[in-house]
Amino acid sequence: MKRIRHLACLAAALLPWAAAWAADAPPAPCRVPGLPHEVRCGSVQRALDPAAPDGRRIDVHYVVVPALARRKRPDPVFLLAGGPGQSAIDVAGDVMPLFARLNNRRDIVFVDQRGAGRSAPLVCDDASRRTLAEQAAVEREIVHLRQCRESLAKLPYVAGADGLRFFTTAIAMQDLDAVRRALGAERINLVGVSYGTRAALEYQRQFPVHLRRSVLDGVAPPDMALPGSFSTDAQAALDTWFAACRDDAACAARHPRLREDWQALLAGLPRTVTMRHPLDGREERVELTRELLLGAVRAALYTPARAAALPPAIAEATAGRPQALVALGMPGASRRGEIATGMHFSVMCAEDVPHLGPAGDALGADFGTGFARLYQRVCAEWPQGALPEGFRRIASSAVPVLLLSGGLDPVTPPRHAERTARALGELARHVVVPNAGHGVLALGCMHEVLWRFIDAETPADALAVEADCAANMPRPPVFQPVVLPR
Repeated sequence: MKRIRHLACLAAALLPWAAAWAADAPPAPCRVPGLPHEVRCGSVQRALDPAAPDGRRIDVHYVVVPALARRKRPDPVFLLAGGPGQSAIDVAGDVMPLFARLNNRRDIVFVDQRGAGRSAPLVCDDASRRTLAEQAAVEREIVHLRQCRESLAKLPYVAGADGLRFFTTAIAMQDLDAVRRALGAERINLVGVSYGTRAALEYQRQFPVHLRRSVLDGVAPPDMALPGSFSTDAQAALDTWFAACRDDAACAARHPRLREDWQALLAGLPRTVTMRHPLDGREERVELTRELLLGAVRAALYTPARAAALPPAIAEATAGRPQALVALGMPGASRRGEIATGMHFSVMCAEDVPHLGPAGDALGADFGTGFARLYQRVCAEWPQGALPEGFRRIASSAVPVLLLSGGLDPVTPPRHAERTARALGELARHVVVPNAGHGVLALGCMHEVLWRFIDAETPADALAVEADCAANMPRPPVFQPVVLPR
């Protein structure tokens, strides 16, 4: 779940390519950016509104990376991307190394969820590449998102704002099962990442007999209200880093008043500063707001190596130089993995914002209600999809489920996976990597765990797989800038 200020227009350049595919196209040879070899591309045609099967249709696109072995296993592996709003096909090249051993005997399948990537994309202009001044102003953000909604309503496959109601997780998992049927697979294995874990749990709720194994990395269960937990979990992660600096002699000597400096920095906002945009280097005058600064810190907390630079960056900002702190929260130059704005809000406004009160998350002292208020304002105008009965309930699992959590994760920390594992029952196993951030599968040894868990012949063998290879991974030391002699 990336910061909404990093929302992307990742599909614009790919629309001609997607439009060239025919509806109900069986998998055919193709080339996909990021994948070095020929793969197979296909699509299934689906009703925009499942209750109106003869109404407007959309194409849901998928890519199959064929197994290397001639006698492959019959149960492919599906990746469910994060966001909500990330294109699975768009990140295929980045994640295929994790699936290399699985790909020896199993097809790997990437489905662009409806609203993302090539599947009826709901994208607007790239917010992350607007000026810092535009990103810092909440009211401008509200206007931008209102314009986004209005432009999406004019898309031919949406046909009015009411069409935005049909991009929910529950409907998308019906699409995913249609892809399974198109591929002729009786059972599949799911690997869900971040929001993709919620999608995996919803697929399991609707289609349990067609699931063989499930791996959930950074668990975001359906009873979670993300805009509220943003505050709770980001605060806990930030406090952990403050405590780590206090307990480290070298960091404490360099930053003896780190928490106090941070509080003073927040208390002095908003204020106008002159700084360069971290991506294009253009100098501009910016009103440094609490929302901009907290958003940058929260984004940095996703990755421990980046979070390790927070103490010196906070010190710089306290001294009147906020450039480094703001830059920590900016995305890189690559557009891969960014978020489709409309799909993001169609999911969040249906599934998370209405659940803010019942979820009962305690607000973080620094992060407060800022994220939740923004989502509430946007969702007050966004068409809200209906949720099926039982959507928030997690039933006991009849197949092995491996849940993975990073102890330093600011968005899906272990507390969410813990209650999910309890609900899933005896066939669920929860593994925590204490010094990992958001996403555990990318760690060096975890691809081996993934392979062994899915490849194991029996449920008992899968649950017995050794999975603590990253348990002793150290926390990155606090970053210190190199000062060159004059």
